[in-house]
Amino acid sequence: MARRKVTVVGAGNVGATTAQRIVDKQLADVVLIDIVEGVPQGKALDLAESGPVEGYDSKLTGTNNYKDTANSDIVVITAGVPRKPGMSRDDLLKTNYEIVKGVTEQVVKNSPNCILIVVSNPLDAMVQTAFRTSEFPKERVIGMAGVLDSARFRTFIGMELNVSVENIHAFVLGGHGDTMVPLPRYSTVSGIPITELLPKETIDRLVQRTRDGGAEIVALLKTSAWYAPASAIVEMVDAILNDRKKILPCAAFLEGQYGINGMYVGVPVKLGSKGIEQIIEITLTMEEKAALQKSAAAVKELVGIIGV
Repeated sequence: MARRKVTVVGAGNVGATTAQRIVDKQLADVVLIDIVEGVPQGKALDLAESGPVEGYDSKLTGTNNYKDTANSDIVVITAGVPRKPGMSRDDLLKTNYEIVKGVTEQVVKNSPNCILIVVSNPLDAMVQTAFRTSEFPKERVIGMAGVLDSARFRTFIGMELNVSVENIHAFVLGGHGDTMVPLPRYSTVSGIPITELLPKETIDRLVQRTRDGGAEIVALLKTSAWYAPASAIVEMVDAILNDRKKILPCAAFLEGQYGINGMYVGVPVKLGSKGIEQIIEITLTMEEKAALQKSAAAVKELVGIIGV
């Protein structure tokens, strides 16, 4: 059986770390593509030279030419300018719109049957850009945000309770940014809702830290995070390539679910070999519903600005 092929667009920190995690897990051969000459080639070669020590035979290709990405099973789009301190996600909007649109056109030409995972920010507007540009079915264009936001929430819950993060499940819905909606009622430690284990003030503090998770790292590093985003991407890649039917929070195109129509918002989905195989609707309280609507309104504003 031929090995699967994953293309990662953008050989910066997120892209290169994603490539590393994919080959470490021997999920697929990886093509790393970037507009900067030498960088994807150098990083791919460096990763290939780790293979004998780490014990993987996955093939790594670094390139500036989309022809090398042909017939990819999955294409991960990390391309775009990163957030600098003091820069809002919306400042990124127009620059990254042009980048993601151009990338998607090239990807579609070379891998018409691939599944697209979009990571570029502002996430919800960029995944909608890729969806409109590609004209792919909605199941095959997915945004990575919820897995990362949930991982951050789980980390903070684990730190607070001093328990294994493997025991912790957390749910975060909505747009990726200041309006995201962490759901404490659905966030559990070995099945016990955190609302039973932590006082409300503590939960509120952890929810706020989750919302600010990206900004907290930007303030420290003066650039965007990459280790946790790469891990989140690879969990999605693994669920698709291995047809795991995993329930994960992802940005999906909604058509009436949760009362939202015609745009990408983070919700729980079932990920398998066809991409998004089901959108899972959970019952929300009035307060949670209002927060999700507010989040959707923020996304709608962004997609309105770029007209997608």
